[in-house]
Amino acid sequence: MAVNLISLVKGQKVDLTKNNPGLSKLLVGLGWDVNKYDTGTDFDLDASAFMLGANGKVTNDNDFIFYSHVEDNAGSVKYMGDNRTGAGEGDDEQIKIDLAKVPANIQKIAFTVTIYEADKRKQNFGQVSNAFIRIIDENKNQELIRYDLGEDFSTETAVVVAELYRNGNEWKFNAIGNGFSGGLKALCQNYGVNV
Repeated sequence: MAVNLISLVKGQKVDLTKNNPGLSKLLVGLGWDVNKYDTGTDFDLDASAFMLGANGKVTNDNDFIFYSHVEDNAGSVKYMGDNRTGAGEGDDEQIKIDLAKVPANIQKIAFTVTIYEADKRKQNFGQVSNAFIRIIDENKNQELIRYDLGEDFSTETAVVVAELYRNGNEWKFNAIGNGFSGGLKALCQNYGVNV
């Protein structure tokens, strides 16, 4: 049976595991381009994942997966490496998820992108274009979901791109696309990580 790629718009939610029985190993690809308002300095955008309990906060600081802490204790979420320029086609950064290993107390995994040293470099998401997130079935190497963020941002230095969340025994995907000022620190405070 051929799987049709689902392209989402902001705020749209879609079943992930219900429509794909047996799905466990995911590759989450995030990508972006720097637009014509370039500041002359490389943009170093960083993907992160926050593993959240029922209260919308991390259960401990190890539930924050990023370039300095690449995997959670259960081995369910793994950051695959830092692309410091965003050059090239396709995914700029990737995070692997094994849904079967996600601890039962984790209700949601939020995917975010931040600009490294944004204030110092005078950079923001108004200077970033073609940002996207996509979910790939790693076993079948098949893209299941794609969400293109559009050009809704101006001075924000962090974006909550999307979330995977539990709905009973199933996992769903939510296209969020909300910008934050204050970069990674603001996101960490929002999700209860000690900074």
